[in-house]
Amino acid sequence: MKWKKIGNILILDKNFKYDSKKDLELLLAKHNVDTIVKIKSITGQMRKPSIEVLIGDNTETIHKENGCLFQLDLAKVMWSKGNTNERLRIAKLVKPSETVVDMFAGIGYFSIPIAIHSQCKKIFSIEINPDSYHYLKKNIDLNKINIKAEYERIEAILGDCRKIATELSADRVLIGYVKTSHHFLDTAIDCVNYGGIIHYHETVPEKLMNSRPYERIVESANDREVEVIATNIIKKYSPGVVHIVVDATIY
Repeated sequence: MKWKKIGNILILDKNFKYDSKKDLELLLAKHNVDTIVKIKSITGQMRKPSIEVLIGDNTETIHKENGCLFQLDLAKVMWSKGNTNERLRIAKLVKPSETVVDMFAGIGYFSIPIAIHSQCKKIFSIEINPDSYHYLKKNIDLNKINIKAEYERIEAILGDCRKIATELSADRVLIGYVKTSHHFLDTAIDCVNYGGIIHYHETVPEKLMNSRPYERIVESANDREVEVIATNIIKKYSPGVVHIVVDATIY
Protein backbone atom coordinates (compact mmCIF):
# COMPACT_ATOMS: atom_id res chain seq x y z
CA MET A 1 0.00 0.00 0.00
CA LYS A 2 1.39 3.40 -0.99
CA TRP A 3 0.82 6.30 1.39
CA LYS A 4 2.30 9.57 2.56
CA LYS A 5 1.79 11.58 5.69
CA ILE A 6 1.29 15.35 5.49
CA GLY A 7 1.03 16.89 8.94
CA ASN A 8 -1.73 14.94 10.72
CA ILE A 9 -3.33 13.72 7.48
CA LEU A 10 -2.63 10.39 5.79
CA ILE A 11 -2.90 10.31 1.99
CA LEU A 12 -3.56 6.87 0.53
CA ASP A 13 -2.99 5.67 -3.00
CA LYS A 14 -6.14 6.23 -5.06
CA ASN A 15 -6.37 2.48 -5.72
CA PHE A 16 -6.34 1.57 -2.02
CA LYS A 17 -9.19 -0.76 -1.01
CA TYR A 18 -10.59 -1.24 2.48
CA ASP A 19 -13.31 -3.49 3.88
CA SER A 20 -14.74 -1.47 6.75
CA LYS A 21 -14.49 1.69 8.80
CA LYS A 22 -12.54 -0.38 11.33
CA ASP A 23 -9.70 -0.73 8.79
CA LEU A 24 -9.50 3.05 8.54
CA GLU A 25 -9.61 3.50 12.31
CA LEU A 26 -6.66 1.13 12.63
CA LEU A 27 -4.73 3.23 10.11
CA LEU A 28 -5.55 6.39 12.06
CA ALA A 29 -4.05 4.87 15.19
CA LYS A 30 -1.06 3.29 13.43
CA HIS A 31 0.03 6.54 11.76
CA ASN A 32 -1.16 8.89 14.54
CA VAL A 33 -3.28 11.03 12.20
CA ASP A 34 -6.73 12.63 12.41
CA THR A 35 -7.86 12.32 8.80
CA ILE A 36 -7.35 9.92 5.89
CA VAL A 37 -7.89 11.01 2.29
CA LYS A 38 -7.34 9.92 -1.29
CA ILE A 39 -6.25 12.47 -3.89
CA LYS A 40 -8.08 11.57 -7.08
CA SER A 41 -6.54 14.21 -9.35
CA ILE A 42 -4.76 17.56 -9.56
CA THR A 43 -5.81 19.56 -12.58
CA GLY A 44 -5.32 22.79 -14.48
CA GLN A 45 -2.95 25.72 -14.17
CA MET A 46 -4.42 26.38 -10.73
CA ARG A 47 -3.28 22.87 -9.68
CA LYS A 48 -6.56 22.25 -7.88
CA PRO A 49 -6.88 18.88 -6.13
CA SER A 50 -9.92 16.62 -6.13
CA ILE A 51 -9.94 14.51 -2.97
CA GLU A 52 -12.05 11.90 -1.23
CA VAL A 53 -12.15 12.05 2.58
CA LEU A 54 -12.28 8.47 3.87
CA ILE A 55 -12.39 9.25 7.58
CA GLY A 56 -12.07 12.43 9.67
CA ASP A 57 -13.45 15.87 8.98
CA ASN A 58 -10.45 18.23 8.81
CA THR A 59 -8.40 18.61 5.64
CA GLU A 60 -6.29 21.50 6.95
CA THR A 61 -3.00 20.74 8.67
CA ILE A 62 0.49 22.06 9.42
CA HIS A 63 3.31 20.06 7.87
CA LYS A 64 6.96 20.34 8.90
CA GLU A 65 9.70 19.77 6.34
CA ASN A 66 13.37 20.74 6.24
CA GLY A 67 12.91 22.92 9.31
CA CYS A 68 10.03 24.83 7.68
CA LEU A 69 6.35 24.94 8.61
CA PHE A 70 3.63 24.76 5.94
CA GLN A 71 -0.03 25.29 6.67
CA LEU A 72 -2.31 23.98 3.94
CA ASP A 73 -5.72 22.54 3.16
CA LEU A 74 -5.40 19.39 1.06
CA ALA A 75 -8.91 19.93 -0.29
CA LYS A 76 -7.79 23.25 -1.80
CA VAL A 77 -4.06 23.09 -2.60
CA MET A 78 -1.55 20.48 -3.72
CA TRP A 79 1.48 19.09 -1.90
CA SER A 80 4.20 17.01 -3.54
CA LYS A 81 6.16 15.07 -0.95
CA GLY A 82 8.47 13.69 -3.66
CA ASN A 83 10.11 17.11 -4.07
CA THR A 84 11.43 17.32 -0.49
CA ASN A 85 15.13 16.96 -1.34
CA GLU A 86 14.88 19.31 -4.30
CA ARG A 87 13.37 22.09 -2.19
CA LEU A 88 16.29 21.92 0.23
CA ARG A 89 18.86 21.58 -2.57
CA ILE A 90 17.73 24.81 -4.19
CA ALA A 91 17.67 26.66 -0.88
CA LYS A 92 21.31 25.70 -0.27
CA LEU A 93 22.36 26.90 -3.74
CA VAL A 94 21.06 30.42 -3.23
CA LYS A 95 23.86 32.87 -2.49
CA PRO A 96 23.84 35.86 -0.12
CA SER A 97 22.33 39.04 -1.55
CA GLU A 98 20.62 37.23 -4.46
CA THR A 99 17.18 38.26 -5.65
CA VAL A 100 14.99 35.26 -6.47
CA VAL A 101 11.80 35.02 -8.50
CA ASP A 102 9.62 32.00 -7.76
CA MET A 103 7.23 31.90 -10.73
CA PHE A 104 4.93 29.20 -9.32
CA ALA A 105 5.21 29.78 -5.59
CA GLY A 106 2.18 27.78 -4.45
CA ILE A 107 2.06 27.84 -0.66
CA GLY A 108 5.79 28.59 -0.49
CA TYR A 109 7.21 25.15 -1.37
CA PHE A 110 10.53 26.67 -2.51
CA SER A 111 10.25 30.26 -1.27
CA ILE A 112 9.99 29.37 2.42
CA PRO A 113 13.04 27.05 2.50
CA ILE A 114 15.08 29.60 0.53
CA ALA A 115 14.22 32.30 3.06
CA ILE A 116 15.05 30.05 6.01
CA HIS A 117 18.19 28.31 4.70
CA SER A 118 19.86 31.11 2.71
CA GLN A 119 20.87 34.71 3.18
CA CYS A 120 19.17 35.90 -0.01
CA LYS A 121 18.18 39.53 -0.25
CA LYS A 122 14.68 39.21 -1.66
CA ILE A 123 12.20 36.62 -2.96
CA PHE A 124 9.34 37.53 -5.26
CA SER A 125 6.81 34.71 -4.85
CA ILE A 126 4.20 34.73 -7.61
CA GLU A 127 1.05 32.58 -7.40
CA ILE A 128 -2.09 32.62 -9.54
CA ASN A 129 -4.30 30.39 -7.35
CA PRO A 130 -6.04 32.50 -4.64
CA ASP A 131 -6.21 29.54 -2.24
CA SER A 132 -2.49 28.83 -2.59
CA TYR A 133 -1.73 32.54 -2.27
CA HIS A 134 -3.77 32.62 0.96
CA TYR A 135 -1.60 29.86 2.47
CA LEU A 136 1.58 31.39 1.07
CA LYS A 137 0.86 34.52 3.09
CA LYS A 138 0.03 32.42 6.15
CA ASN A 139 3.29 30.47 5.84
CA ILE A 140 5.38 33.61 5.55
CA ASP A 141 3.86 34.68 8.88
CA LEU A 142 3.99 31.18 10.41
CA ASN A 143 7.74 31.01 9.81
CA LYS A 144 8.21 34.65 10.94
CA ILE A 145 10.26 35.37 7.82
CA ASN A 146 9.48 39.03 7.29
CA ILE A 147 9.30 39.71 11.02
CA LYS A 148 12.80 38.34 11.61
CA ALA A 149 14.19 40.28 8.67
CA GLU A 150 12.37 43.47 9.68
CA TYR A 151 11.50 44.04 6.02
CA GLU A 152 9.49 42.25 3.33
CA ARG A 153 12.04 39.56 2.47
CA ILE A 154 9.38 37.48 0.72
CA GLU A 155 6.96 39.53 -1.32
CA ALA A 156 3.89 37.44 -2.14
CA ILE A 157 2.22 38.46 -5.40
CA LEU A 158 -1.17 37.18 -6.59
CA GLY A 159 -1.39 36.97 -10.37
CA ASP A 160 -0.10 35.51 -13.64
CA CYS A 161 3.67 35.11 -13.60
CA ARG A 162 3.84 35.72 -17.36
CA LYS A 163 2.65 39.28 -16.76
CA ILE A 164 4.45 39.92 -13.47
CA ALA A 165 7.90 38.30 -13.82
CA THR A 166 8.86 40.28 -16.92
CA GLU A 167 8.65 43.44 -14.79
CA LEU A 168 11.17 42.03 -12.32
CA SER A 169 14.94 41.41 -12.40
CA ALA A 170 16.39 38.37 -10.64
CA ASP A 171 19.65 36.55 -10.08
CA ARG A 172 17.79 33.23 -9.88
CA VAL A 173 14.42 32.16 -11.31
CA LEU A 174 12.45 29.04 -10.40
CA ILE A 175 10.07 27.43 -12.91
CA GLY A 176 8.59 24.70 -10.73
CA TYR A 177 5.47 23.95 -12.79
CA VAL A 178 6.10 20.76 -14.76
CA LYS A 179 3.05 20.69 -17.05
CA THR A 180 3.58 22.91 -20.12
CA SER A 181 6.48 24.53 -18.26
CA HIS A 182 8.31 25.25 -21.53
CA HIS A 183 5.67 27.88 -22.33
CA PHE A 184 7.05 29.95 -19.43
CA LEU A 185 10.74 29.77 -20.37
CA ASP A 186 10.75 33.01 -22.34
CA THR A 187 9.27 34.82 -19.34
CA ALA A 188 11.93 33.40 -17.01
CA ILE A 189 14.73 34.35 -19.38
CA ASP A 190 13.36 37.89 -19.77
CA CYS A 191 13.43 38.15 -15.99
CA VAL A 192 16.87 36.72 -15.20
CA ASN A 193 19.94 38.97 -15.07
CA TYR A 194 23.09 38.38 -17.11
CA GLY A 195 24.92 35.46 -15.48
CA GLY A 196 21.81 34.52 -13.52
CA ILE A 197 20.46 31.01 -13.10
CA ILE A 198 17.14 29.42 -13.99
CA HIS A 199 15.88 26.16 -12.49
CA TYR A 200 13.61 24.66 -15.11
CA HIS A 201 11.33 21.72 -14.29
CA GLU A 202 9.92 19.44 -16.97
CA THR A 203 8.40 15.99 -17.37
CA VAL A 204 10.23 14.28 -20.20
CA PRO A 205 10.78 10.78 -21.66
CA GLU A 206 13.98 9.41 -20.16
CA LYS A 207 15.61 9.02 -23.57
CA LEU A 208 15.12 12.75 -24.25
CA MET A 209 16.07 14.14 -20.85
CA ASN A 210 19.54 15.28 -21.96
CA SER A 211 18.36 16.90 -25.18
CA ARG A 212 14.79 18.22 -25.22
CA PRO A 213 14.91 20.46 -22.11
CA TYR A 214 18.22 22.02 -23.24
CA GLU A 215 16.87 22.64 -26.75
CA ARG A 216 13.78 24.32 -25.32
CA ILE A 217 15.87 26.61 -23.12
CA VAL A 218 18.15 27.58 -26.03
CA GLU A 219 15.18 28.27 -28.29
CA SER A 220 13.57 30.52 -25.68
CA ALA A 221 16.85 32.31 -24.96
CA ASN A 222 17.02 33.71 -28.52
CA ASP A 223 20.42 35.43 -28.74
CA ARG A 224 21.38 34.87 -25.10
CA GLU A 225 23.94 32.19 -24.28
CA VAL A 226 22.92 29.15 -22.22
CA GLU A 227 25.24 27.05 -20.06
CA VAL A 228 23.73 23.95 -18.43
CA ILE A 229 25.16 23.41 -14.96
CA ALA A 230 23.29 20.21 -14.12
CA THR A 231 20.32 18.06 -15.06
CA ASN A 232 18.84 16.10 -12.15
CA ILE A 233 16.06 13.55 -11.94
CA ILE A 234 13.67 14.43 -9.14
CA LYS A 235 11.41 11.39 -9.43
CA LYS A 236 9.71 8.97 -11.78
CA TYR A 237 6.59 10.59 -13.20
CA SER A 238 5.10 7.68 -15.16
CA PRO A 239 6.48 4.64 -17.01
CA GLY A 240 9.39 5.86 -19.12
CA VAL A 241 8.86 9.49 -18.07
CA VAL A 242 10.81 11.41 -15.43
CA HIS A 243 10.40 14.73 -13.63
CA ILE A 244 13.71 16.54 -14.11
CA VAL A 245 15.15 19.92 -13.25
CA VAL A 246 17.75 21.71 -15.35
CA ASP A 247 20.00 24.30 -13.71
CA ALA A 248 21.21 26.68 -16.40
CA THR A 249 23.15 29.93 -16.39
CA ILE A 250 21.88 32.57 -18.83
CA TYR A 251 24.32 35.14 -20.23
